[in-house]
Amino acid sequence: MSAGLVGAALALTLAVPARAGETPTAATDVRTATAGDRQHAPETGRQPVPETDRQQVPTADRRPAPETGRQLLPATDRQSAPTTDRQPTPTADRRPAPAIGWRLAPTGTDARFRGLAAVDRRTAWVAGSRGTVLRTTDGGRSWRNVSPPGAGELEFRDVEAFDARRAVVLAIGEGEASRVLRTEDGGATWTESFRNTDPRAFYDCITFFDRRNGLAMSDPVDGRYRILSTRDGGRSWRVLPDRGMPDALPGEAGFAASGQCLVSAGPRDVWLATGGAATARVLHSADRGLTWTATTSPIPAGDPARGVFGLAFRDRAHGIAVGGDYRKDQPSPKAAAGTADGGRTWRPSAAPPPAYRSGVAWLPHTRTSALAVGPTGTDLTTDGGRTWRTVDTGSYDTVDCAPDGSCWASGEQGRVAHLTRHRP
Repeated sequence: MSAGLVGAALALTLAVPARAGETPTAATDVRTATAGDRQHAPETGRQPVPETDRQQVPTADRRPAPETGRQLLPATDRQSAPTTDRQPTPTADRRPAPAIGWRLAPTGTDARFRGLAAVDRRTAWVAGSRGTVLRTTDGGRSWRNVSPPGAGELEFRDVEAFDARRAVVLAIGEGEASRVLRTEDGGATWTESFRNTDPRAFYDCITFFDRRNGLAMSDPVDGRYRILSTRDGGRSWRVLPDRGMPDALPGEAGFAASGQCLVSAGPRDVWLATGGAATARVLHSADRGLTWTATTSPIPAGDPARGVFGLAFRDRAHGIAVGGDYRKDQPSPKAAAGTADGGRTWRPSAAPPPAYRSGVAWLPHTRTSALAVGPTGTDLTTDGGRTWRTVDTGSYDTVDCAPDGSCWASGEQGRVAHLTRHRP
């Protein structure tokens, strides 16, 4: 894959250009122990540990401390116009293609944001540790703290936003720590619409098909994943029957790492990512969670720290899975895979990301370009996930793109950024 193809693809798809006189903000060099994705150790309980105000206490999964610093890798394919004996090559043709990278949008907090919802280039929501929810309506220039009152002990790991005023957030944890809250006034007020009362359940992710219909998923209860359903935009929820759910594998569970262990595309299709068992699987439902089929993915598993952490589908057929082993002292040689048949089969990437990745998103209005993020960097594919190249080395946990072409990322130490391009 040439860098010229990267520049050409992104010139058509990146909708958040750098403003005149601005340059991308470099990442702060922060080396702090961070709370991570839950590790699902077989036959043991899971107790999330809340993060403190200044130092995040590692949870049971011991997610590796992120790599710090950020380096933009510009595209370098400087293809010049053909020359002749009578006409020299114009100087303008020798300019390098635009480089891409993340422009940090300081949030004023050190919370870790694993929940992210990109509405458009001006509006985004993030949700994270210590019950923190922030919202911007000016492209990240300023953030409003719209955290639900009394939520300081909750761990928000997913947020789904319909617009600048309406959003749903998911808190994770065993028993009553798993909750769903909803706002209709931009976070001025919140209503708790679901609180889990089953101590065996542990909810990980939430997704919506449209403004009314959505699902949330829990780790297996009585040997099968538990699915919640809403038909009124998250105002009320009910547990779906599990007759159409395949049995979970021993030690299998989801990862509340990026809000992408449960994703949907179109009006009825939804996919669920798993790990921790002998194999990492992707489950698919074509009827909004009533019946499911399970397929083995090529992403390595066989350990509570390994599996599929994030999924993204650009339509009901084409999807990308990312994951690996989140422990920094363990390699992740097959951290990505793709499907072109709705998840019935998965192929490993020929040139995968170089390390564990927790989040992935398709670039809007493209058929083959996507971004994957993790603690050690951001990778770009322009061939549908077959090959990847690193374009940024900053730490992010999740990524999301809006229909207008804008893309956002978020992660530890309050890091939120939006994608931009510039000429070196």
